[in-house]
Amino acid sequence: MERKEKNQNLLHLRELSKEGGGKERIEKQHDKGKLTARERINILVDRDSFVEIDTFVTHRSSAFGLDKQKIPGDGVVTGFAKIEGGPIYLFSQDFTVFGGSLSETHAQKICKVMDLALKNGVPVIGLNDSGGARIQEGVDSLGGYAEVFWRNSMASGVVPQISAVMGPCAGGAVYSPALTDFIYMVKNSSYMFVTGPNVVKTVTHEEVTSEELGGATTHGSKSGVAHFTMDNDAVCLQSIRKLLSYLPQNCEEKAPTIKSVEPNKAKADSLDNLVPLNANKPYDIKDVIDGVMDQNSFYEVHEHYADNLVVGFARLDGRSVGIVANQPLALAGVLDIDASLKGARFVRFCDAFNIPLIVFEDVPGFLPGTDQEWGGIIKHGAKLLYAFCEATVPKMTVITRKAYGGAYDVMNSKHIRADYNVAWPTAEIAVMGTKGAVEIIFRKEIEKAENSEKKQKELEDSYKDEFAHPYKAAERGFIDDVILPSETRERLIKAFELCQNKVDRVPKRKHDNLPL
Repeated sequence: MERKEKNQNLLHLRELSKEGGGKERIEKQHDKGKLTARERINILVDRDSFVEIDTFVTHRSSAFGLDKQKIPGDGVVTGFAKIEGGPIYLFSQDFTVFGGSLSETHAQKICKVMDLALKNGVPVIGLNDSGGARIQEGVDSLGGYAEVFWRNSMASGVVPQISAVMGPCAGGAVYSPALTDFIYMVKNSSYMFVTGPNVVKTVTHEEVTSEELGGATTHGSKSGVAHFTMDNDAVCLQSIRKLLSYLPQNCEEKAPTIKSVEPNKAKADSLDNLVPLNANKPYDIKDVIDGVMDQNSFYEVHEHYADNLVVGFARLDGRSVGIVANQPLALAGVLDIDASLKGARFVRFCDAFNIPLIVFEDVPGFLPGTDQEWGGIIKHGAKLLYAFCEATVPKMTVITRKAYGGAYDVMNSKHIRADYNVAWPTAEIAVMGTKGAVEIIFRKEIEKAENSEKKQKELEDSYKDEFAHPYKAAERGFIDDVILPSETRERLIKAFELCQNKVDRVPKRKHDNLPL
């Protein structure tokens, strides 16, 4: 074969690999409102930055006539690229080839990019769209999944791992995304479950659709498996690009800093009058975030799950930070099982990747009731406490109003080594709310009084004057200062300037024993 023919042959094979399962299957993919594996990559990464590897890999199986069905790439496109100039490794499963099913070689391709990502200290992104293990290969495909799982666990906390579920992801396949840091799902076209609707019907006799069982809305609001739910593939991929702008390349780097943008003036000016004097009246904690952080920088995580706690990334003076905030609009900002799990996971991620933490606290305590106690609020609440305790990144707390009971301790208090703690004049730092405290302390006096309601009101007013304020804590040094809300941004910026080279050591050990 002449040189020219050899070159033409290479170009022909490249084009063949780009066709995937062929035009008919590509059209079916489009008919479902889904993009192809390569179309997704083109939207995700910087223009002309993608370099494919293992283009010509094919499966090695001959069972069930597979030796006559060999397509270059074997159902997954792998390689490296750049997003906003930063390097990443990625894999994108191709549903047009064997339904994106995972074979031994398909898994080896994924493992290769994960190994390279870990070796070179860059994020790895997986675009999942697969019918699961390739049944014709039997245990070889199952072994391939386990190889991927092991690498997910080894990369955890070393490089950011992001999963986008953009089609089916069922059975054992779900555990790779579950081991990664963030999961995106697309409404009405992606789903995740360990066992599908047919098996569920056989075993439990429940009638349920794939969307109801494991769709994006289900996992975004009920299970909390999905951190982000998106309307379509393109929006999902653009959102991943945005997430990466807040993250370092690996655990050795600091969080990125960009040009600072002052917050919206109207929102910043409204802070001094934002918190109602009536402790039972709600307000939106996101208004506090928007008034303090850089303008339009807040990127919320788990928006539709456990909305009594708000978490997400933002920028303060251009610096990437993690936000954890009680939300008075939902359950009065109380901590429950779901909120504790949501917060703990986010805090641990930020700590692993050197992203400083800012807590906005307005918490009346932990949610009471048999559902919570029997569900394990003690051990789940301990996870959030543990996460804040072990975090060594710079961590600040702003108490806007309530800070009651054990929840005060949990929400990044000075006692668990927070670096800078301040309170607004509206703050109430106490064991419990005024009414409950008075009913316990003065129960006998109230019962004996001629006018019990009037007596209780007098005692409540007295208790408020004595305890329902931030100055007792300030006297003890449990908070560093009481500040005007409008001073918050400036104070936090100055505190972070001093903490940016913080060194905090933990005892030597093999690993901790988080209360799982």
